[in-house]
Amino acid sequence: MATIVDVADRAGVSISTVSHVVNGTRRVAEKTRQRVLRAIEETGYRQDTLARSLRRSRTDSVGLVVSDSGQPAFAEMVRGVEREAARAGCILLLANSGESAVQETRVLRALTARRVDGLIVAPVAGSTGEEIDAIRRDGTPVVLLDRIGSGAGGDQVGVENAALMRELVSHLIGHGHRRVALAAGDARVSTIAERREGYEQALCAHGIEPDPDLVLTGPGLAEDTRRATLGLLAGPGRPPAVVCASTETATGVLEAARELGLSIPGDLKVAVFDEFPHADLFEPRLTAVRQPAVDLGAAAMRLLWRRIEGEAPDPPGGEEIRLTPTIVYRTSCGCEP
Repeated sequence: MATIVDVADRAGVSISTVSHVVNGTRRVAEKTRQRVLRAIEETGYRQDTLARSLRRSRTDSVGLVVSDSGQPAFAEMVRGVEREAARAGCILLLANSGESAVQETRVLRALTARRVDGLIVAPVAGSTGEEIDAIRRDGTPVVLLDRIGSGAGGDQVGVENAALMRELVSHLIGHGHRRVALAAGDARVSTIAERREGYEQALCAHGIEPDPDLVLTGPGLAEDTRRATLGLLAGPGRPPAVVCASTETATGVLEAARELGLSIPGDLKVAVFDEFPHADLFEPRLTAVRQPAVDLGAAAMRLLWRRIEGEAPDPPGGEEIRLTPTIVYRTSCGCEP
C-alpha cells in the first residue's frame, strides 16, 4: 500500500507539502499541487482518514436524527443539512427515530459512539431530552431542528408556527366559515402544539369559542386521521372547513373526504400547514403554508459547524433561529383560481 512518503518521493516534494495538498492546511503553488495530485493518482495513495481523525480529535462527520426522512418536510431538511455539510467537508450520517423514544436513544448513542463531531436532532414526541443533555455535557455540540420550543434549551432552528397557522385559519374565517376544524395530530410534538396555539388564537381573535370536538388529536398518522375525520364529517354537524397541521394529517383528511364523496372545495374547504411536493400539479390544489425546509436544514448545519469550529461561544441558553414560511393560496380554501 502506498504511503505519503511514496507520494512525496514521486512528486519530488517534502512530506509536509503532500500533507498540505491532501488536507488543505496551507496554500501550495498550483504547479506543485498538480504534481502532487498526479503522484497520488499514480501511486494509488489513499489517506488513512481514521489515523488522521485520531490525530485531530475530529472525524469530519456529523449525525442527523429525524423521525422519518421520507416525510416531505424532513426530506427537504436533510437536503439542506447535507449541502452545508459537504461544503464544510463533512460526511453526514442519517438516522430515523421512527417517532420512538427508545429508537431515538439507540441511534443517538450509536452516532456518538462513532465520534461524530456534532449532532442535529428533531426530537421525538414526548422526548425528555435527557440523552441530548447528556451528549451536550460530554462536549458534543447539538442543534435541535424543526421541533423546538422555549423549554427545550440549547441551540435550535425552526419556523414560526403559531403566527402562520393563525393567518391560515383567519383566512378560512374570512371566507365566512365560523366552524373550522383542526386535524392536529400529536400535541407532544412542539411544532404541532404551536400550530394548535395559532389555530385557537385565530378563533379567539374573531370572537369564536374554540370547540374541542372540532380538534382531531392522536398519533397524527394518515390512517388514524382518516378514521377520526370520517367520524367528524359523517355527522349532521359537519364543519365546512378543516385546517391540517401537517401533510400526514392532510392525507388522512383528503382520504376521508373522498371516501364520503365530498368534493373540495365544493363541500369542504381544506388548508394545510406544510406542502406536498409538486403541489401545483394535483387536484385539489391545496392552500398551504410553504416551509423553507431546505433553508432550515442548511441553517441548522451552519450553526452546528460554528459550534464545532469554536467560531462563536454558546450564548447562555443557546441560540434560537426562527425562519418565516409563506402561505400559498390555492383553490382548496375557496379562493378563485
